[in-house]
Amino acid sequence: MKTEEIDDSSAPLIEHLAELRTRLIYSVSGFITAMVACFLVWQPIFNFLTRPICSALASRGQDCGLYLIKLQEGFFVAIQISLVGGLALAFPLIAYQMWRFVAPGLYRSEKRAFLPFLIASPFMFFLGASFAYYVVTPLAFDFFLGFQQVGAIPVEGGEVMSQTAGVTFHGSVQEYLSLTIKFVLAFGLCFQLPVLLTLMGKAGLVSAAGLGSMRKYAVVAILVLAALVTPPDVITQIILFVVVYGLYEISILLVRRVEKKREKELREQGLWFEDDPDDDPLMKEFDQGGDARP
Repeated sequence: MKTEEIDDSSAPLIEHLAELRTRLIYSVSGFITAMVACFLVWQPIFNFLTRPICSALASRGQDCGLYLIKLQEGFFVAIQISLVGGLALAFPLIAYQMWRFVAPGLYRSEKRAFLPFLIASPFMFFLGASFAYYVVTPLAFDFFLGFQQVGAIPVEGGEVMSQTAGVTFHGSVQEYLSLTIKFVLAFGLCFQLPVLLTLMGKAGLVSAAGLGSMRKYAVVAILVLAALVTPPDVITQIILFVVVYGLYEISILLVRRVEKKREKELREQGLWFEDDPDDDPLMKEFDQGGDARP
């Protein structure tokens, strides 16, 4: 091979690497900018995140107070809020840069098929995070605080001493924040299940019949997931299981809808045969000499 041919063949690769570097620079710059912005307002963000625990404590007549166990804990709390908040704010920009990188290599039909999933992904994450913040965390914190025990009872002029030890919540700031963020991220990611399975169904990697036959395995996997990503309380685990399994059933319906739409398109093109032993419409299309790509 001549030198000119080598240079010509390597030019597209260099162009792709340069494009990737540009997209990464934009993404990292956007993330750093968003992180700095969140660091400047970390206290209002922290106050928003502590509303569930403060409401649960207020319902029991207790003051909302979290403590810094270590001297540097407050700084690391601000950094943690900045990282998570910066990633959340910069995610649309990062997703857009990813789209700009992969879009030139897609057909027009593939762009139309992929773009709705790119829009649905952040929406479903926000929906899952909101569900965790407004529904799951209040129930979980109410459950945990139920294990407190009243000791001395304050009255006017002193305290009425009791024979039982007082067990009162004195939470660590960093521990509470880690638990809340874990709830939000876990439910936000679990709500991506319909998006992921529907996209895989669009690509022909899964089918509604296959997902339906895997229900018993899905139940076990969801139970294990609920045990791993949630604290060891039954209420939160049941809520996560019910929600994720419901999303799994919704995913089956969405994949079935995608399959019906694909079957209709193949019928219009004359590429669908009822007596074909291969139930995969992609293989039907491939056998007829068509493009097997979805």
